[in-house]
Amino acid sequence: MERRTANAERAARQAPPSPQVFAAYRYCEAVTGRQARNFAYGIRLLPTAQRRAMSALYAFSRRVDDIGDGPLETEVKRARLEETRDLLDLVRAGKVPDDATDPVAVALADAADRFPIPLGGLDELIDGVLMDVRGRAYETWDELKEYCRCVAGAIGRLSLGVFGTVPGAPGADRAPHYADTLGLALQLTNILRDVREDAAEGRTYLPREDLAAFGCDTSLDRHAPPAGGDFAGLVRFEVGRARALFAEGLRLLPLLDRRSAACVAAMAGIYHRLLTRIARDPHAVLRGRVSLPAREKAYVALRGLSGLDARLAARTAPGESAT
Repeated sequence: MERRTANAERAARQAPPSPQVFAAYRYCEAVTGRQARNFAYGIRLLPTAQRRAMSALYAFSRRVDDIGDGPLETEVKRARLEETRDLLDLVRAGKVPDDATDPVAVALADAADRFPIPLGGLDELIDGVLMDVRGRAYETWDELKEYCRCVAGAIGRLSLGVFGTVPGAPGADRAPHYADTLGLALQLTNILRDVREDAAEGRTYLPREDLAAFGCDTSLDRHAPPAGGDFAGLVRFEVGRARALFAEGLRLLPLLDRRSAACVAAMAGIYHRLLTRIARDPHAVLRGRVSLPAREKAYVALRGLSGLDARLAARTAPGESAT
C-alpha cells in the first residue's frame, strides 16, 4: 500500500472520531487520569488527537500490568496475557470495529490507524510482564536492562510513533534509541521509588550483583535499611545510573515538535526530580512512596512548554552511550 502523503496523514489525524470511538477514548482518558497522574499531567500538553492516542496506549498497557500484578494464579495470568496478545493481533489486523464492546481495543485501533504506532512494542510489554509472572530475578544490570526495555523502553518507542519527529531534524534516525533510553531512565526511577512496595510482594528488581556489592540482601520490605549494608550507597549508585540514562534519553527533545517536546519534558522532568529527592534522602523509599507536590509538577510543565529543556538537550555534546 502506498504511503500516505503528509497532508493526507494530517487530515486523517484531525478527522473527528465516530461517536463510538469518541466514547472509547473518553473511557481511556478516564483510566489514565485515575491510574497515572504523572502521565496524565504530561499528556495534557499534547494536541487532542495525540493526547487521545497516548491515553489509548496507556489504557492497554495498564490492562497488561494489572494482569501481571493481580491476584490470579500464575497459569491464569499467562493465559490472560496471551488473550491480550490475541486482542492486539486483531488491532494490528484492523479487525476491531468501532462498535466493538471493548473500549480500549476500539480506541487503540483508531489510534493505530491515525498514527504510525509500532504495535510490536506492546508485544514486548506483554513479554516483560510475563517475566514478572514467572518471578524472574536479575543478576546483572544487563539482565535488568532487558526487562526495562520491554516494559518501559518499548513504551518510549510507541510514544514516538504518536509524537513523530520534526521533518529534517538532524539525528532523527537516533530518535527511537533516545526514546528507548528515556524509558529505561523512567523505569529505573520507578524501581527505586517502589523498592519497598515491590519487595513486600516478593519482587526485587535491583541487580543482585549491585545488592551484593553494597552488602544489602533482598529483604527490602522493612522501614529500616538492611543491617550491615550501605543502602544509601546502593541507592545513590542506581541514581547515578538513572541520571546517565536521562542525560542521553533527553537528547530526544530537540527532535520533537514543541508540544510533544513539552509533554516528554514534563513527564521526564517529574521523574528526574523524584530521582533528586531520592538521592537527597535514600532511606525515604523505605518509609513510603516519594512524590512531588502539584505546584512542582506545574513548574516542570511550564519549563517544558518554555522549550528550555529542549534547548539544553540540543546543546549537550554527544557522549558515550549510557546503555
